[in-house]
Amino acid sequence: MMIMAITPEQRKAALDLLLPYQRSDFEGIFRAMDGLPVTIRLLDPPLHEFLPEGDLEHIVSELTSETGMKEEEIFSRIEKLSEVNPMLGFRGCRLGISYPELTEMQARAVFQAAVSVTNHGIKVLPEIMVPLIGTPQELRHQVSLIRNVAEKVFSEMGSSLSYKVGTMIEVPRAALVADEIADEAEFFSFGTNDLTQMTFGYSRDDVGKFLPIYLSSGILQSDPFEVLDQKGVGQLIKLCTEKGRAVRPNLKVGICGEHGGEPSSVAFFAQIGLDYVSCSPFRVPIARLAAAQVAV
Repeated sequence: MMIMAITPEQRKAALDLLLPYQRSDFEGIFRAMDGLPVTIRLLDPPLHEFLPEGDLEHIVSELTSETGMKEEEIFSRIEKLSEVNPMLGFRGCRLGISYPELTEMQARAVFQAAVSVTNHGIKVLPEIMVPLIGTPQELRHQVSLIRNVAEKVFSEMGSSLSYKVGTMIEVPRAALVADEIADEAEFFSFGTNDLTQMTFGYSRDDVGKFLPIYLSSGILQSDPFEVLDQKGVGQLIKLCTEKGRAVRPNLKVGICGEHGGEPSSVAFFAQIGLDYVSCSPFRVPIARLAAAQVAV
């Protein structure tokens, strides 16, 4: 319903229905992570990814019965959601800026859940992360929304708590203007998968068509989506960290991506002073071993 909504009023009505589910999810996460920081990334994927898969006519028929919209309206909406290059399109903070009610709902769910479990003795340390920032203005817009919602929730519930708002650095431009972004961000998390994709200009979904040739002919020494490109992507991360901490010395900095479970990449992140790595669950043992070896 939210995806198919045309007006802000329709979107808000759909988001009001989603709010309790989001709040319940966050309550469960906060209980499980009692006393530990919880980083919550705001909605990032392109909206069309949430449409049901299958035959288009069947999808339209299904959505028509569920939403009460006319078939031509459904077709028109699906057409508008489709993108030539969705990973560089309408996603990340661009969603929250275009549809501020979306960011507001997510923030409300986080803060309501945090206050609720805190009142039951759970220690909560929420860190809200705004994705795909390329300019400080984008982050400033979202931070303002989040902090306004926090104040409203704290007033309504008669209680408050500490929280952080930070951002994912996935766009090369964000790394280059990190000193400006650090004015608003209390932490950085490098999305190394997207940062690699945008720095090389390689599509992760299509790189398999030529990467084996590049590797066998020596054009590349390793798959940059598996082993961090220290000379290119790595230098962006290093520069961004230095510029960010020049403005905010206590800036918490880490990475989120498959590189967090690759030993040589973990060693590089430790060398340039990052605080943590995050990766897929099956890579965690490798990441812990690599981090321990660096610390020795």
